[in-house]
Amino acid sequence: MTTTADRAAAPARGGGTAASDRRLIAVLAITATVGYGVLFYTFSVVVAPIAADLHTTTTTVTGAYTLSVLVAAAVAVPVGRYLDRRPARGLMTVTAALGSAAVAGLSRATALWQVYAAFVLIGIAAAASLYEAGFTVVVHQLGAARRAGAVLTITIVGGLASTIFIPATGWLNHAYGWRTALIILAGLHAAITITGHALAIPATAPAAAARGHDTPPPARITRRLLRDRGFWLLIVAFVAHGAATSAVSVHLVSYLTHIGHPATTAATIAGMLGALSVTGRIAATAATRRWQITTTTAAVFALQATAAAALPWLGATVAGAVTCVAAFGLGFGVGTIARPAIVVQRYGATDYGTISGTLTVPLTLAKAAAPLAAAGLSANVLMATVALLCLAGALALRLPTPMTAVVGDASRPGPAPEDG
Repeated sequence: MTTTADRAAAPARGGGTAASDRRLIAVLAITATVGYGVLFYTFSVVVAPIAADLHTTTTTVTGAYTLSVLVAAAVAVPVGRYLDRRPARGLMTVTAALGSAAVAGLSRATALWQVYAAFVLIGIAAAASLYEAGFTVVVHQLGAARRAGAVLTITIVGGLASTIFIPATGWLNHAYGWRTALIILAGLHAAITITGHALAIPATAPAAAARGHDTPPPARITRRLLRDRGFWLLIVAFVAHGAATSAVSVHLVSYLTHIGHPATTAATIAGMLGALSVTGRIAATAATRRWQITTTTAAVFALQATAAAALPWLGATVAGAVTCVAAFGLGFGVGTIARPAIVVQRYGATDYGTISGTLTVPLTLAKAAAPLAAAGLSANVLMATVALLCLAGALALRLPTPMTAVVGDASRPGPAPEDG
């Protein structure tokens, strides 16, 4: 969907051709898959052997993983600001190398502080080389007509990361031990992500920066955002959705087991979430050709709320549980593709990285905290999930989608910050 904001802040494609655009999309899809697989999904396999080798608990080691998530949130805004103003190739290549070095360093850890140090570096690398950074490159380097398809392709391929890397890491750990497994994975990460970013990501600055576009300083952009009611609606809607999906993803197996399903059946049904998220992303992207992205997003959130509400009533049977989980899974990854579209539609492309980074902070914190909060709710976790999804859907319907930016160049026409 081409908007006035797109036209006002449309990125020059840096002289790119259709072939170079396709190469960029393909590389970002592959590097995101390898990045998530090596930097994050391997953890579930190696956490126990790391704890055993260091004579500590898995809970203590898991704290390092949590720290990496918090670090990634902390650096999201400065990374976004950088990518709005400067060429992405250098930063994304260097942080890909940093991620590889961190995983290699983790393989040599002999003390707990070394594990935590490695995960601090992993958090920095993740913030500047995975989805959010890749989406910023897409927004700045591709025209409006190609963005939605690019984001869809990257997230569909990236969704395979756990399917590929969890069993691969398990096999490597069984065959060679966790230390050698991590060395092999670090080498794979380096070979693919460093090379891919260095060769495919344009060395040109975003269009507005390359033209010397007079953009306000980041502090002014942030102040304008915080005065915009639509921005707060956006934050609350996606934080509520992120918290709900995060809580369900962590506690679904235990809930299905609690209501009478065997553990293997519960795990199989829960595994549908990832597979159905791909279908949901494709369907949501297709739906935006007819309806507003906010309307589509609200409808998906409502479907998830209905599925979560029905699970206590229908979930005792396999057919009922499969139906509810399938419906919930359709919306599992929709937030990932909806947020970039809504941000660009409302605010334009020029400051996408800064705005997206600002959104990432509360969203990441909510996703990290939600499973712990849900554990305290016990049987009421589904009620809380339904409430959060209803809130997210209602707010998504109220999200204003003006076709002009409300931040960035003050000379552009647009609604006042208090509009909404």
